[in-house]
Amino acid sequence: MNITLLGTGGPRPDPARQGSSLVVHLGEERLLFDCGRGAVTQLVRAGVPLAQVNPVFITHHHYDHISDLGDVILSTWLQGRPGELRVYGPAGTADIVTALIERVYAKDIRFRAEGEPAVGGWKPVEVKETGAGLVCEGGGWQVHAEFVEHGQGLGIPDFDWVTLGYRLEAEGKTLAISGDTVPCAGLERLARGADALVLCCYLAAAEVKDAHTERLARHLFPSSEQAGKIAANAGVKKLVLTHFRQKPERLMRAIEEDVRRDFGGEVILGRDLLEIDV
Repeated sequence: MNITLLGTGGPRPDPARQGSSLVVHLGEERLLFDCGRGAVTQLVRAGVPLAQVNPVFITHHHYDHISDLGDVILSTWLQGRPGELRVYGPAGTADIVTALIERVYAKDIRFRAEGEPAVGGWKPVEVKETGAGLVCEGGGWQVHAEFVEHGQGLGIPDFDWVTLGYRLEAEGKTLAISGDTVPCAGLERLARGADALVLCCYLAAAEVKDAHTERLARHLFPSSEQAGKIAANAGVKKLVLTHFRQKPERLMRAIEEDVRRDFGGEVILGRDLLEIDV
């Protein structure tokens, strides 16, 4: 099993990093986790046949994780996807996909399906909203989900907000994908004993220096000071950090130094289009 990091940035546009997304390569299958800004273009740059991308797993509905979902739906179809696209995600995912297909791109889909015979008929999208537990399985692989904590402690009233992380077991290996989360029980279960953990790490410890960044590190993303402890406590073999806020190189080096204080395994600072063996 190996992965390609398609986008390793955050919500603010960064010329060096696209939005959150990664693809897992399992034989001829391509499993896509999140599809933030630029995901489809990055798949093409990585040499991934778009027709093979299926299924798609969404961690949550922040735009830097789903802004290319419509492009994934349409481009996999236009590039020869043989059947329905399966999309898994938290509550609310079906409404988003329905809006894209039936409102945002409804005329585009009809135009291509009826006006461009070479494209072929419309291939539907199947959405399954999920919570903790087994999400789906394929030929020799299983994906489980856990609820994780990303903004639930901000105190926004009457706000239905569900965030997930995923754990993929395949080819005798385990890959944990945190999504966006702070340390929590769900993340502990996802990461426990994993061969590799892909973990968001928006801030270096040195950046947590005011009320705003302290709030981010408490409720939204682990800082580099927390990341090493998360990996060490879970007993993971390899830690892949991603979802970075734009920062100078000295702070990127500081992230690795912070992590290594607590974690003795392999540490990888993610960059776009980096390929990693699990």
